[in-house]
Amino acid sequence: MRTVDRDILRLAVPALGALLAEPLFLLADSAMIGHIGLTQLAGLGLAGAVLQTIIGLMVFLAYATTPAVARRLGAGDERGAVSVGIDGLWLALGLGIALAAIGALATPVLLAPFGAPADVTEQASVYLSISMAGLPAMLLAFAATGLLRGLQDTRTPLLVAVAGFTANVALNAVLIYLLGFGIAGSAIGTVIAQWGMAAVYFAVVLAHARRTGAGIRPHRAGISGSALSGGWLFVRTVSLRAAILLAVFVATGLGTSELAGFQVVMTIFTLTAFALDALAIAAQALIGKGLGAADTEGVLAVLLRCLQWGVGSGVVLGLVVAGTSGVTGLLFTGDPALAALLMPSLLVLGLSTPLAGFVFVLDGVLIGAGDARYLALTGILNVVVFVPLALWVLFSAPTDAAGLALLTAAFALGYVAARAVTLGLRARTTAWMRTGA
Repeated sequence: MRTVDRDILRLAVPALGALLAEPLFLLADSAMIGHIGLTQLAGLGLAGAVLQTIIGLMVFLAYATTPAVARRLGAGDERGAVSVGIDGLWLALGLGIALAAIGALATPVLLAPFGAPADVTEQASVYLSISMAGLPAMLLAFAATGLLRGLQDTRTPLLVAVAGFTANVALNAVLIYLLGFGIAGSAIGTVIAQWGMAAVYFAVVLAHARRTGAGIRPHRAGISGSALSGGWLFVRTVSLRAAILLAVFVATGLGTSELAGFQVVMTIFTLTAFALDALAIAAQALIGKGLGAADTEGVLAVLLRCLQWGVGSGVVLGLVVAGTSGVTGLLFTGDPALAALLMPSLLVLGLSTPLAGFVFVLDGVLIGAGDARYLALTGILNVVVFVPLALWVLFSAPTDAAGLALLTAAFALGYVAARAVTLGLRARTTAWMRTGA
């Protein structure tokens, strides 16, 4: 088990820093915008929900690439592993350009269904329309990260993430406060940082291609294969984003203060989720490599230890979230009323974090095994379970802290518990352990 622990930590610790880059972008934006005004923070909440949905739907670019690369690496074909990853990069670039163009034109349509007040929608529109320019860079980063994870390298994404986050904070401080661009400055700063990260990833992947002799030109069969293998993961991600969007819709119906508060809750949830997902990333890489090498005994050892680490880490993170629940709101906005509104919801979130650790690890295990079809179909089932919970909160229309806490419980306990059941049942079988490259 010591060897398994070393392998998990070797991948998970650097992956933690890299995974935190995305929520830290949003965390930095939220903290800076929150000190401008409540309307701007609520607008960021709407724009962030839409933007994270678009980006989240494309996460299959990383999650489909990691196991595909890892399986070939485990089977001894490193050149083929890099080649598969490069095809994923070309797919990411094409999708990114198309989504950025469509998204910029469709910004008003994307925000309209939330029914937010006009001033909130205006702020959201400014942020979202500018942020679309960063989509191709984000998708390229996804695909490149998936390639490197498959090659058992999580250190490089960590270095890129640290540099990108540092640049993002510095740019936002200048653009928001010194130049007075407000919420637009936040979006511009983030887009610049995203393209800088994409440029670094391109250089790293090019070096791997030269080292292994893999070609950098796109291959139709490879791109089609990447798209096909990611299809089920796309459906799985749609179900996740549908649940989050439904929760944001309910928060919008509760009121502007509740929406702003839920933006903070979801930012903290995302931060803890990505922290726990570091173990899922390690599981993806190790499970894929183990199945490629037909080492089922090693695969089961990775499953057990990742679960133990996941639940234990969830307990620690939950205590941190609950213990800081009284001051978190002040850190984001400086508003004592919002801090009081948030405290019960953050206590609920802290309680749910160990369960989330169980869920994220098993999700990573099944993704690493290529069991995407099961994840997609049960993902739809999980949303079906969440819908009545969310609608009950909406129609009962509780106010202030009670309403926000009930919505948080419906999502962080009800929805996440549904995922725990479906994932746990699958992990108890051997149907997902298909070996070979």
